[in-house]
Amino acid sequence: MEVFPLISLLITLAAAFSYVNHRYLKMPPTVGLMFLSLILSLGLIVLSRVQPEFLGRARDLVQELDFHETLLGGMLSLLLFAGALHVNLNDLLDRKWEIGLFATAGTVAATFLVGTLAYFVLGWLGFEIPYLYGLVFGALIAPTDPIAVLAILKKAGAPKSLEAIITGESLFNDGIGVVLFLALLGLATGQSEPGAGSIGLLLLEEGLGGIVFGLALGFVAFWLLKQVDSYDVEVMITLAAATGGYALAQALHTSGPLAMVVAGLMVGNHGRKFAMSEKTRQHLDTFWILVDEILNAVLFVLIGFEVLIVTLSGRYLLAGLLMVPLVLGSRLLAVGLPVGLMRRGGRAFSQHTIKIMTWGGLRGGISVALALGLPPGPERGLFLTVTYIVVAFSILGQGLTMQRLIKTCLPNCDPES
Repeated sequence: MEVFPLISLLITLAAAFSYVNHRYLKMPPTVGLMFLSLILSLGLIVLSRVQPEFLGRARDLVQELDFHETLLGGMLSLLLFAGALHVNLNDLLDRKWEIGLFATAGTVAATFLVGTLAYFVLGWLGFEIPYLYGLVFGALIAPTDPIAVLAILKKAGAPKSLEAIITGESLFNDGIGVVLFLALLGLATGQSEPGAGSIGLLLLEEGLGGIVFGLALGFVAFWLLKQVDSYDVEVMITLAAATGGYALAQALHTSGPLAMVVAGLMVGNHGRKFAMSEKTRQHLDTFWILVDEILNAVLFVLIGFEVLIVTLSGRYLLAGLLMVPLVLGSRLLAVGLPVGLMRRGGRAFSQHTIKIMTWGGLRGGISVALALGLPPGPERGLFLTVTYIVVAFSILGQGLTMQRLIKTCLPNCDPES
């Protein structure tokens, strides 16, 4: 199918599912869209027992979309920029040490915990995978997905400081997770030489390079915004920063996700305060909110359809179901240990911080996209199925109950701590 009919089909389905969810299901938008998309996909799988060609055509369309390239090659730039654009930088700076620790050490710890558990559990099930490939799986599933997290937190009503920590962690740890994934995948496939030097160089180039590039991009966008007072031109400047900046970051082999987060924070805070008129701010917010909502809708419809290319055999499903509590347990340790240490150091956290951060660590499209980006081999199909099950539980199970959990905890939570 040609590009325009394919995009039209996705937008039409997203609009139809949005209507059904808003009118009847009343789930959080992202959760409802994925749920309806998943139900349609499972319906096609059941229908294929009578009309096998339906499933074949649907699978061809899903594979033609190339979720990995669609998300990591383009959509992610707009989604991360839009998400960061509406985050208060001062709230993040107030909790910068916590966010930094969770996004770096927490992601690394979760990678090794999940990877080690995956190696032993999958081995116990009869899947012989190298330990390095277990760590690759840990790297792709460890970071929380900012797109899923931000969409849920908007409706959840978490305490202000806790929302800042979860938001900041999710915005930055996906970039760290992608860098870890690339480094470990290079070692597992033999494309990179083992050694702290090569891994450190990649982390420096991708991670620090992405942050520095994002600062430079944000400064250029800020300077351009300050030179004009025309909302249509200024909206175009921000759009160019998100799309052109992401493409340039990839060409320079730096982290595009980290660059978009940093640039979005700069434009959304300093740019909004010092370089825009009130009229421009209103139009800019309206534009990026619409971009965010539309792309989120399409993204979660796509995630639901990815089940069509997942291997649904018994052992694969069992592996995925077993990894769900293990991923949550690893998240609990990766969050609980730093919180305990920081509490001993005098940092204040609300009573239910560990519980809310563990359950609120949603996985989403980035994990699925990374799994789809694995090279052909026996590990790819297994990891794709396990990843999809973890992501589906995260969005449908955790996403549906997150607001209820926070409301249960709020009476005992200090909104300002």
